[in-house]
Amino acid sequence: MIFTAAQLSALPVLDTCDVLIAGGGVAGVAAALSAARAGAKVTLIEREYALGGLATLGLITYYLPLCDGMGRQVSFGLAEELLRLSISQGAEGEYPQEWFENGDLESRVKHRYRTRFNPQLFALLCEQELLRAGVRLIYGCEITDAQTDADGVRQIVVQSRLERGVIRAKTYVDATGDAILAAAAGETTRSFEQGNILAAWYYMQEAAGARLRVLGAADIPDRHKNQQNSGPKLLTAQRFTGLDTLELSDMTMQSHDAMLREVLACRAADPAVWPVTMATIPQVRMTRCVQGRVVLDDTAPHCHEPRSIGMISNWRKPGPVYELPFDILQGTRVPNLYAAGRCVSVTDAMWDLTRVIPACAVTGEAAGLAAAMHARDGAAPDIAALQKSLVQAGVVLHKTP
Repeated sequence: MIFTAAQLSALPVLDTCDVLIAGGGVAGVAAALSAARAGAKVTLIEREYALGGLATLGLITYYLPLCDGMGRQVSFGLAEELLRLSISQGAEGEYPQEWFENGDLESRVKHRYRTRFNPQLFALLCEQELLRAGVRLIYGCEITDAQTDADGVRQIVVQSRLERGVIRAKTYVDATGDAILAAAAGETTRSFEQGNILAAWYYMQEAAGARLRVLGAADIPDRHKNQQNSGPKLLTAQRFTGLDTLELSDMTMQSHDAMLREVLACRAADPAVWPVTMATIPQVRMTRCVQGRVVLDDTAPHCHEPRSIGMISNWRKPGPVYELPFDILQGTRVPNLYAAGRCVSVTDAMWDLTRVIPACAVTGEAAGLAAAMHARDGAAPDIAALQKSLVQAGVVLHKTP
């Protein structure tokens, strides 16, 4: 909906802040913590009523590796802090003992720095961390419009079940996963060409306890498919953009049907088993992202990036390490808007590496800090100053020999 000036002026101002974080997934949580710790007044809005996004509400409870698969850690800062937070009350699986308890190089090569966490606990713990940092949380809130001028976004229009209003900030971070704020602000975006496969992950109560059941695994980029690796077994041949309301409803019902059929088959064999939790948001991995001046690809790992804001590994295979350039956090049209997580500017193949939890935390931390510095100084941050602050926060920017 496009609002006239008169209509906008009639809407109540729900909040004002230095930095507005749109989206409460892992990227949004990292961005909010980073901005708040830098001294900014931060508000985070989230459509659902819990934090964590796909990691918690979507039940994708795999905290993928912070290491390169060769025994060396590459992702630090909030990426590691949130991993430790996610299992601070115990891991559901893959406790990274070799990384927590001074394991040697050989043991760290055999067991990558990854873990499995409980989704409900992680969501609750994230909320407590944000509240401790002074972040204001507004749940049940969706962006419907953005008012912009030459300096960028001036205010956003948000809608809840009960009211519509505006929120005003100096800078903004789009961590929605779908580039919703960027699209509303007129930033250049693009959609995922390959499309998402159907997934239906849920928890089943069994004799040994609640266990994650995985129906529909993550696909691999088309460019990397060959006769030996053609991708996962599909629940349906249909692909989903994740950007259409009717399509998402259909996808959700198909996932529910796949889950129910498996549950009934399991109960026919053992009536003592019960489903205990199912995903409450569609399990789409890649939908829409910002298209900036730099569009990062996965074809050149191990390259020194002078404007690095942190590093990630290739979660699919050991070896490759990528230094992420600051420029993937911004588009070309809206100067006070930063992207994080699944919204950063990458190719389809690279998207598969930047959509996962460690990369979301790395880009979220950098985007939140950049937005806080921008709000404080009234201009985009000096890269050297941003990098210095990231290093002070524990981030490692470059790969060492």
